[in-house]
Amino acid sequence: MSVPHREQPLRVLLYSHDSQGLGHLRRNLALAHSLARQLPRLAGRPVTGLLLTGLAHAGSAALPDGFDVVVLPGLRKGRDGYAPRHVRVPMTDLLKVRGQMLSGVVDGFRPDLVVIDRHAHGVDGELRAALTRLRVSRPRARVVLGLRDVLDSPAVAAAEWEALGGAEALRPGLDEIWVYGDPAVHDVRRSGELPCGLQDLVRYTGYLATGRHWQPEPEPSPTPTVVTTVGGGGDGVALCRVAAQAPVPPGHRHLVVTGPQMPDHHRREVELLAGARTEVVDRVPDGFATVRGARAVVAMAGYNTVTEVLATQVPALLVPRERPRREQQLRATGLAAVGAVETCPQDQLTPQRLGAWLAGAVGRSVDRSALDRRGLPAVARRAADLLTSSSVPTQEVSGVAG
Repeated sequence: MSVPHREQPLRVLLYSHDSQGLGHLRRNLALAHSLARQLPRLAGRPVTGLLLTGLAHAGSAALPDGFDVVVLPGLRKGRDGYAPRHVRVPMTDLLKVRGQMLSGVVDGFRPDLVVIDRHAHGVDGELRAALTRLRVSRPRARVVLGLRDVLDSPAVAAAEWEALGGAEALRPGLDEIWVYGDPAVHDVRRSGELPCGLQDLVRYTGYLATGRHWQPEPEPSPTPTVVTTVGGGGDGVALCRVAAQAPVPPGHRHLVVTGPQMPDHHRREVELLAGARTEVVDRVPDGFATVRGARAVVAMAGYNTVTEVLATQVPALLVPRERPRREQQLRATGLAAVGAVETCPQDQLTPQRLGAWLAGAVGRSVDRSALDRRGLPAVARRAADLLTSSSVPTQEVSGVAG
């Protein structure tokens, strides 16, 4: 007995390569929760989905109902590009494994919507073959490239687009490009970070800030807390060292979150530097809940931590990574220019300077309402527009093109 078309779930596939930090996965998790919550109402059909990720701990993530995770063998950034994170095989072998897994998932799941985080064809083109077959087997399936608000310096971004074949090679495989930011703060079309031949595909969504899924802390601290967080933590030890030694405002505690990817010897070093009212942990149950409950936040300027801050009125000091990419520096500078955050270069931050900032910040709040922070509901609307104009029964094509 066939299931009526309107009762068949729309199938959503969210890909992130996840070589460094937690940002790509966290961004896709935020999208998954928003789509699961809003798309059934907007598109008139239930929703199911898969997250494709290279982070081994993703299976424990708080997924929305109807969604699951496919974990790929992990990658890390090495001196000469990407390298295996754990397994001891040549990178070519690992990419072959990942590519075959991705092909199996795309061919078998037959998504109605694919959202690709940052890398249009995946790492070293690992998604290209599967997406090419999807265009043939399910011509009404929609493929979207999702970009954060800032990519990199224009020269670096241009080289990366050129390595993919430029706009001419990319355009046939994409239906839209969603940019998760506010063009009044930073516009990748004007900055030169996006090829001219792709600019008409851009839909600015706003920052993925308000409406983020979060889980309240089961036992919040009775003592007011200031927080330092460095995302995944792989490159955050310098900021954590300073934070651990910073004077803590009277009546407060300082929570320093090193991130699960910080090497153990670096985390132990930070723990040894911490004062009596500073607690060092490698992770928290819900980063957004921690930010929401803080009196002040110190952070690097990765996209997801920043958007969690933007969803609140909590004062924030951003200490951006400046190498190897300028992305964080550009983001921090742009947001500081509109009064949404404060920023300080890493080489100018001392424990005393950080302590003074914390002392002045804990009694303030920051109005960020002028920013477009409604990216999550905007993404759900964009998805509904794409799918309701093109959706087909999920069993329309039973095979795949070779």
